[in-house]
Amino acid sequence: MSSASVLFDMPGPRARLRNHVVTAVTVVVLALIAWVIYAKLEAKGQLTAEKWEPFLTANLWKTYVLPGVEGTLKAAAISIVLALVLGVVLGVGRLTPNGPIRWFCSVFVEFFRAVPVLIMMIFAYFLYAQYAVFPSNQLALAGVVTGLTLYNGAVIAEIVRSGVASLPRGQAEAASALGLRWGQTMRSILLPQAITSMLPVLVSQLVVVLKDTAIGYQITFVEMVRQGTVVGSAYGNFIPALIVIAILMIAVNFTLSVAAVKLERRLRSSKRGGKPLDAEEMEEEGAPGAQVQPGD
Repeated sequence: MSSASVLFDMPGPRARLRNHVVTAVTVVVLALIAWVIYAKLEAKGQLTAEKWEPFLTANLWKTYVLPGVEGTLKAAAISIVLALVLGVVLGVGRLTPNGPIRWFCSVFVEFFRAVPVLIMMIFAYFLYAQYAVFPSNQLALAGVVTGLTLYNGAVIAEIVRSGVASLPRGQAEAASALGLRWGQTMRSILLPQAITSMLPVLVSQLVVVLKDTAIGYQITFVEMVRQGTVVGSAYGNFIPALIVIAILMIAVNFTLSVAAVKLERRLRSSKRGGKPLDAEEMEEEGAPGAQVQPGD
């Protein structure tokens, strides 16, 4: 006996047959497209063993690939840390009762969310070069980090603001009734609860930071994608080079996602806490309110 789902009715025999036919046709079309792409690449000689041989040499990895990996990870790590700090500060600032601070944070967030990352990178690069803020060999890194930090910090600020705003209003009201100040309420009650719910969105944004480091090639920053194109130009194997770079980028993003999932599980398990204390244990611990008498 077929049962209806909450979201949709179970398909009947004709609908199931139609779905199977559409699925089979889709698979065949995708297989044909993959075959055409493979045939064209094979005709151009991009998939021959000779094109992959350079990646079996230590010199290529040491000269091209590893410096690109190092540049990407360095820029991403610095930008992630700075963007998280900036985002939390701006997100909390947008929720503060202080009008001027709230206005400034709102304008800052809306402005840098609207400016393209590449524009910020180029502007920061030439600004730092004009006033010799950083050594010449660090200008590109500084420009990339500045652009990524400002843009992603503004986005994370909105994530923090929406995460805190999504909490039940009673949380803040209860804290106010207990005599806690706004800063204490935000630091001790609202932010800890919002962090866990914000983690999936934050991880997605951190992956964006990692991928957007590739834009830095426009200001001569040495990162993975740029080095992949350099390898392809030097050895005439663009397709194998970009495939290797794509695999490395996917591996780094997957590692970041796995680490974030483990962190989220750990935070959730820690928030559940241990077994509640019974009345006798509360008396032994001297918990406040354990012996509350009527009229106290």
